[in-house]
Amino acid sequence: MTTFKNKSYGIMIVDRSEVARGILSHILQKEIYDAYIITCGSAEEAMEYLHREKFDLITTSLLLPGLDGLDLCHEIRKSEKQHLTPVIVVSADADQRLLREGFSAGVTDYFNKSLGYKRLVEFIKDVLQRHAGLVGRILYVEDSLTTAQATQTLMEKHGLHVTHLTSAEKALEHLKKTRNLDDNVEEEFDIVFTDFFLEGEMTGGDLLYAIRTQLNYSRQEMPVLVITIEDNKKCQTEIFHAGANDFITKPIIGEVLIARVKSLLLIKHQYNVIKRCSKDIYKLETTDGLTGARNKQFLLEQGKTIMAHNPNVCLMMIDIDRLEEIDKVQGHLIADHVLHIIGQFLINSFSKGVTVARFVGKKFTILMPDCALEKGKIIAENLRQKIMELKPENLEVTVSIGLTSSEGVADMNLTALIKDAESALRAAQKEGNNRTCLCITSKNIAPA
Repeated sequence: MTTFKNKSYGIMIVDRSEVARGILSHILQKEIYDAYIITCGSAEEAMEYLHREKFDLITTSLLLPGLDGLDLCHEIRKSEKQHLTPVIVVSADADQRLLREGFSAGVTDYFNKSLGYKRLVEFIKDVLQRHAGLVGRILYVEDSLTTAQATQTLMEKHGLHVTHLTSAEKALEHLKKTRNLDDNVEEEFDIVFTDFFLEGEMTGGDLLYAIRTQLNYSRQEMPVLVITIEDNKKCQTEIFHAGANDFITKPIIGEVLIARVKSLLLIKHQYNVIKRCSKDIYKLETTDGLTGARNKQFLLEQGKTIMAHNPNVCLMMIDIDRLEEIDKVQGHLIADHVLHIIGQFLINSFSKGVTVARFVGKKFTILMPDCALEKGKIIAENLRQKIMELKPENLEVTVSIGLTSSEGVADMNLTALIKDAESALRAAQKEGNNRTCLCITSKNIAPA
């Protein structure tokens, strides 16, 4: 049996492709010279090693012969030796099963295989560094300053960033502020660690209840570790019913505390990974593959929210003139490339708050919040002139634009706004293309 003697890291690579295993192992060995690397072609082969050795990191393909990658993760988490070992699923497709079952299976992180082996090696090195010591932000609530000082020092020695507060009231206020920071990961806490018995109007139990009911944090989104008294079994039961992930008893034993914290940090990190993957999949589902613009689904979903929060919204409907002729004469690939260039130009012409969507075919929709009609007219005309100068594929390309606004119209909805913009666009095309027409009301259409 080979051992990890004189090696800093033990890494297991599980992939059904012998070529893939060889390439990754070779690059890893060059980048992490003191790594001991085991490669396996199946989950069953990997499990034989897992019973004998302790690994610092495991990578696995999602698709394997026999048991698949998620099944292997389940087995890893059952293992006494490996239950906290980081597991990276390497796959070209973060499918719905991975998002649905990845957390419960114990996946630590996901890597998109299409990014290449060198990027994967850098990713592995980053995960190893993060898991070499504890990395996380802890909100620690303890009213005994003596206990707090010793426990905080212990946690900080292990690399944790600790914010200590002396009351549940202060902690709840602090959590409310960070809850409203719109995913600012630099400020958000990874774990709440609180004494169950606190002086003041709110106890640690009240804080725990508020975290779950007022702030609506799930156990995965905000793990909570509670300090209680060893022989109070009833209290320990109440702690779990109130929504705690785990508890630790007084007097606090350093090794036990760090082990519990590490376990909860793994839960939080898994939650963050699944959340990030979910956002990536939603972006893929709502982005047009050819142009990079958002698609009609995104416009219809988000447009209603944008209009609800902005009384003055301008909407442009843009159509590429005579693209059908380019398709017939130059070919489909050239026509697609023209579409791509125009789409990218539109995306790069607006700030993040503006929605640029491919509406259908060769039509694009631009939804501009906080924009009066006069301002929208200037933007539309500037856009039309600049597109004339683009000359994609050395072709003379122009666009027709229909523009409308919700300014001064009570109860204007997105459907009506789109209909008015399409009416203005048809008017621009009837007048000979390469122009902007405004729809001031449903029956009042005028050139810009």
